[in-house]
Amino acid sequence: MKDRFQKFNSGRANFFLVAFIALIVAGGVLKITASVILPFTIALLLAFVMEPMVRFFGKRGIPRIAGILLAVAIIIVGLYTMGMVLFSSGRTILSLYPKYEDRLTEIYAYIAAFFELPYDEHLTFFENLWGQLGVRTRVRNTTLSLSNTFINFLKDAFMVVLFMVFILVEANHFQEKLDLAFEGERSGKIKKISKDVVRQVTKYLSAKFLISLATGVIVAIGLSLVGLEFPLVWGVIQFILNFIPNIGSIACGVGATLFALLQFWPEPAPIIAVGLIMLGANMIIGNVLEPKIMGDNLGLSPIVVLVSLMIWGWIWGFAGMILAVPMTVIIKILCENIPVLEPLSILLGSHKAVNAKKHEDQPPKNGSGPEGPDSQDPPAGSLVDEGRL
Repeated sequence: MKDRFQKFNSGRANFFLVAFIALIVAGGVLKITASVILPFTIALLLAFVMEPMVRFFGKRGIPRIAGILLAVAIIIVGLYTMGMVLFSSGRTILSLYPKYEDRLTEIYAYIAAFFELPYDEHLTFFENLWGQLGVRTRVRNTTLSLSNTFINFLKDAFMVVLFMVFILVEANHFQEKLDLAFEGERSGKIKKISKDVVRQVTKYLSAKFLISLATGVIVAIGLSLVGLEFPLVWGVIQFILNFIPNIGSIACGVGATLFALLQFWPEPAPIIAVGLIMLGANMIIGNVLEPKIMGDNLGLSPIVVLVSLMIWGWIWGFAGMILAVPMTVIIKILCENIPVLEPLSILLGSHKAVNAKKHEDQPPKNGSGPEGPDSQDPPAGSLVDEGRL
């Protein structure tokens, strides 16, 4: 009996060692093949969100192909609008550069005097900062990196739209392919996994989109009332960065406050007001409304979310940080449905998810339980309904 127990533990240890090595290899492969895998992944997740819209058009007599093209047109118009806002504002900022440079020089002179840093009053801010603090190379590299990121974004956007169109077209036939490819219990298992993935990821992305939009609107209105320049730009930035849990909102808040420092210096009141608006908007939306809207359906531990941000950020950069939560949810669902990996899904889960698992394992009472009348089906309009994913 003891030998069998040791053999079992040894086999499981070997399995987890191999699985750990496989994860490292998989991460490297995903990083190397990001130019292909990343656009496809974004397109797949967007298809989850756009499918309800396509079906909405279908219920009003619009053919599916026309509905798909209409949904794609809406995405393109939205991206174009955000791009034009950022581009036009960028041109305005460049035209106001002399004013901002004078203000930066004034602020730097104050900081240099306070911290006893090197400063030459006959030089501009950037000449002081670059020449005496040696950050010219760092700034140049950052500028080149941002330029390359923008060019890659334009290139990948076309691939994302193309992939998404084909995924939405093929969604009608996905269940038929599963029935033909797999039989019996295996087919049912795969369908269950796909339903769980689509339901949770669709709910997360849809709710996150609405929450980010609301936060961006509140930020834009609040900053315009204070008198901060380019409030619409800060609203768009808040909308985008809000998809990155925790870190994104903090980064946007710090950026807006620093810009307020640049614009309103040396008046403290509007600078403090901008900081309070950014803090208040993110606190109210992030800590009050978001938990009520999204609940704990993702079932991820907060530390797991932070670690996933670092890992997926390393693999796919900024896009990986936005996709970190959905991708981790997919991994968790896969682990839940593979017996040998089920302990890993428990470790990834939050405290509420663990408690829910305990109640789920208990015998059902009065016909309720995972298979009883209290169980929830996927929401209408998802890819899994009526023969879709």
